[in-house]
Amino acid sequence: MITMWFHILSRINNFIWGYIAFAIVIGLGLYFTVRSKTFQLRHFPSIWKHFYNSFSNNSSSEEGTHPIKVLFTAIGGSIGIGNIVGICTAIQIGGPGALFWTWVAGFLGMLLQYSEVFLGMKYRVRNPDGSFDGGPMYFLQKAFIKSKWIHLFVAILLCIYGVELFMFNVITDSISVNWHIPRITVIASILALFFLTVQGGFARITKVCTTIVPIFLIVYIGMCGWILCKNYSILPHTFALIFQGAFTSQGALGGFAGSSILLTISMGLSRGAYAGDLGIGYNSIIHCQTNSKSPNTQALLTMMGIFINTFILCTLSTMLVLLTDTWTQPIDITLMIQSALAQYFPYMTFFMPLFLFLLGYLTIITYYFVGSKCAYFISPRYGKKIYLVYALCISPIFAFVNPTQVFTIMSLAGALLLTINFLGIFRLRKEVQFHVEN
Repeated sequence: MITMWFHILSRINNFIWGYIAFAIVIGLGLYFTVRSKTFQLRHFPSIWKHFYNSFSNNSSSEEGTHPIKVLFTAIGGSIGIGNIVGICTAIQIGGPGALFWTWVAGFLGMLLQYSEVFLGMKYRVRNPDGSFDGGPMYFLQKAFIKSKWIHLFVAILLCIYGVELFMFNVITDSISVNWHIPRITVIASILALFFLTVQGGFARITKVCTTIVPIFLIVYIGMCGWILCKNYSILPHTFALIFQGAFTSQGALGGFAGSSILLTISMGLSRGAYAGDLGIGYNSIIHCQTNSKSPNTQALLTMMGIFINTFILCTLSTMLVLLTDTWTQPIDITLMIQSALAQYFPYMTFFMPLFLFLLGYLTIITYYFVGSKCAYFISPRYGKKIYLVYALCISPIFAFVNPTQVFTIMSLAGALLLTINFLGIFRLRKEVQFHVEN
């Protein structure tokens, strides 16, 4: 019975991503791309320069957090498992062509997420303690003035999405299998560490993310780059697989079950949106914690987050499983990258679970912060307390569920959030301004 329900949910999810979300991402993304005259291409060097200069921003404002720290915190919630395990799901189910649609999601998503953060910053509110609240719950009230429920419904969806069940499931499974630790012990340890961190608020979460994220980027990009250099001779063939598979149905090959064009598009777009958190509202809420006063300057930084997540990490992870033929083998998605890296580096049964734990942990704590903000929005008096109890109870339960099924739940919730949030952004589209400040 449960398998049947998940099969139905999976079909609904594929339909939404393959038709509705596809049309919204492509349509709204193209609209902003045309209106801004391909802003993400023309001003990409300036965006890089803005990113670099932000490191030397010595703002001493007591309100909010340093822009770069906010950026790395936002990346910390989406980097890693979404780019390592999530993209492997896309390739295993949708074939190599799914990466092309992930690139499409990333290219258009740079402007979509810019708009999301821009509007979040524009309509954010200052709290008495100097912190800020912002995100889709606030700008949707402006987009749907006559509605009394849409912004509340989005806040509830984000509360559900904010407990990262997929990440909890993946890191529990990875550590338990590779390190031979009882699952219950792993679950209890993660929950204890999670509780200690979130009790320190956004400042502690930011400190953890800004410490771990740069180290992971350097190590993972270096390892993948080494493997690509070792296999440079077959790179043209691999890229041919990607572009050919983006527009044609692919038959079964080894452990690959074969896919239709619709399934390839659905997998590529949904995983690209998931890796970059497009339309979820997560980035808008996180970036609103900045001490930057300009919606534009902080929105520019989020474009770098999309570039790093999609065009660097997702691409490297995909190339890794394609070059090593791991994608055609009957391997669990949580172990695909580990198996590919193990062909070139020793001790991956130790290091990969450690990577997944650290990155999954970052996602869990950052998304919990977003969920708690939404819970507070719904009920300022009891929201955060109830949400903490909910997170501590529901996470262990889903640690025993098939990871693909858990991912289906998260992907479906993400599709609903994307649909509503982007419709709101469309209604406020004339308020979004694209420019680089000198």
